Amino acid sequence: MYSIVEVTRDNLAEHPQVICFINPKHEHYSLKIDWLKKRFKEGLKIKLLYVEGEKAPAGYIEYVPGEYAWRAVEAAGFLFIHCLWVYAKEDRSKGFGSALIDDVRQAAKRLGQAGVAAVASRGPFMADPDVFLKNGFAVADESGPYQLLVNPYRPGRIPRFAAWKSRLRSYRGWNIVYSKQCPWVARFVEDIKSAPGGLNIRVKIQEIKTAAEAQKAPSVYSVFNLINDGRLLADHYISMTRFMNIVKKETRPGNSAAGKKASLPSR
Repeated sequence: MYSIVEVTRDNLAEHPQVICFINPKHEHYSLKIDWLKKRFKEGLKIKLLYVEGEKAPAGYIEYVPGEYAWRAVEAAGFLFIHCLWVYAKEDRSKGFGSALIDDVRQAAKRLGQAGVAAVASRGPFMADPDVFLKNGFAVADESGPYQLLVNPYRPGRIPRFAAWKSRLRSYRGWNIVYSKQCPWVARFVEDIKSAPGGLNIRVKIQEIKTAAEAQKAPSVYSVFNLINDGRLLADHYISMTRFMNIVKKETRPGNSAAGKKASLPSR
């Protein structure tokens, strides 16, 4: 047996796992809390699935009206799923993901929405498209490793990806464009800001602060974008070690970034 519990501004403290497994005592834990409190005002919903007798949630889903989606999508009129996960591998064949998706579908019908949409990928940090496909969704748009899946309830305009590639080309030099939606990304960027000098690059750091900005981000995922001269080098959370390796590779003699000596970071 399981139950699905809604997390609200009032009971956040009762469900610390909602912040993606960052310890509540960690200095950056509050970054996602602050982000959530602002998004609740826009209609964001979080549901946790608890198995009877267990203290930690087995599953999580986060969704919002499409007008406030924090992805590079055009999904007005639909409920849009940001995140879906079932944590333990042994729980992923028990229908928990489907139960959480169905909860969102029922909410969309109650609210008179045109349907439900989500971005999926077989890569990291995204739900696999199969869980949506088996629940009546169909692929409405594709971009690289990402699929935009839609479960419409009535005829009308179907969600699609925004023109993120054209925006990507406008970024010159090194850029990090990120949001505090993902606490791990926010933590990484704070570490970058306080990093000592020594890298031969200058990084411009830009925080995405609104859904409208997220929908105009230079990647589908929107939450994190590492860019060098219009090229997307990473579009999801990376470690400091991975970041350093990317920089070293890009700044080797013969690469376009080589010789651009400055300080890190810059805002």
